Amino acid sequence: MKAEGRAQTQQSIYGVGVGLRPQHFSYIFKHRPKVPWFEILTDNYLVDGGPMLSRLEKIRADYPIVMHGVGLSIGSTDPLNINYLKKIRQLMEFIHPTFVSDHLCWSSIHGRYFHELLPLPYTEEALNHVVARVEQVQEILGTQILLENVSSYITYRESTMTEWEFLTEISKKSGCLILLDINNIYVSAYNHHFDCQKYLNHIPVDRVAQFHMAGCKDYKNYLLDSHGESIQSPVLNLYQQAIKRFGAIPTSLERDNNIPEFNVLFNEAQQLQEMMNECIYVA
Repeated sequence: MKAEGRAQTQQSIYGVGVGLRPQHFSYIFKHRPKVPWFEILTDNYLVDGGPMLSRLEKIRADYPIVMHGVGLSIGSTDPLNINYLKKIRQLMEFIHPTFVSDHLCWSSIHGRYFHELLPLPYTEEALNHVVARVEQVQEILGTQILLENVSSYITYRESTMTEWEFLTEISKKSGCLILLDINNIYVSAYNHHFDCQKYLNHIPVDRVAQFHMAGCKDYKNYLLDSHGESIQSPVLNLYQQAIKRFGAIPTSLERDNNIPEFNVLFNEAQQLQEMMNECIYVA
C-alpha cells in the first residue's frame, strides 16, 4: 500500500496531545481535561479484553487516539511478526486511531526482542530492505503508517548517506509518513556532531504528519533520550523552527519515566500549544 503524502491521512487531530499513561486514568475520568487527543503505547493494549482495554474504550469515547508502538522492529532481518501485526490491526479496528506509528530501527534478532531501539546503517541495501517491509506492513494493516526517527548513540562505518536522507527516501519509496521526534534530532545531533537545523531543512514538508516532544538527560559526554525530564530549552527552540518549516503539525508530549501528576504534563502541553500558536501567528 502506497500513499502520496500528508493529504492521504486522516486529519482529525490538531494541536498538542499527551501520551496516555495508566497512572492518569483516574484523573482523566474525573476531570475530563481539555486535551485535544491522546497517544497510546500500542504494545500495552495488545490483549484480549481486560481493564486496560475497557479503560481505553472509555477514553476513546471522548478523545481521538493515535497508536504508537515499539515492537515492529522494521529494520530487523527477522521475518515480520505477522501475529503481532494482526493484533495491531485488531486494536485498530477497536479504537479507530487517527495515526499508527512505530520507529525506524531494529530491536530483535533471531526471534529475540530487547528493550533498545537501535539505528540502522544508512545504506542502499538497508533502505531497500526497510521499504519492502514497510509496504508489507501497510498492506497487512490496511493503512499508511508513520515511522519515527530514533535517538542514537552509535553510527556505522558502512553508512553512505545521512539519517535525514535515509528517512526521507524510505518515506518517499514506501509511501509511509514521518513522525518527526524533535528531541531525538537534538539528542542524535549532540551525540554525533551534526547540525539540527540542517536535518530539519532536508526533510520534505509534505512527508511529516506528527511531532514528538520529550525530555532528555545530559551526561556531559552524551545526551540520553530519557523521557523522564522536562523539555530542554534547545529542544524547545528547535520545535519553534520545526513549526515554522512544517506548520501546526499535531504534537505529542511524551513522558515515560518520573511521571508527574497529570496537571503537570497538561501545563507543559499548554506551553507547547502556546508556542505553536505564536509561531503560526508570526509566520
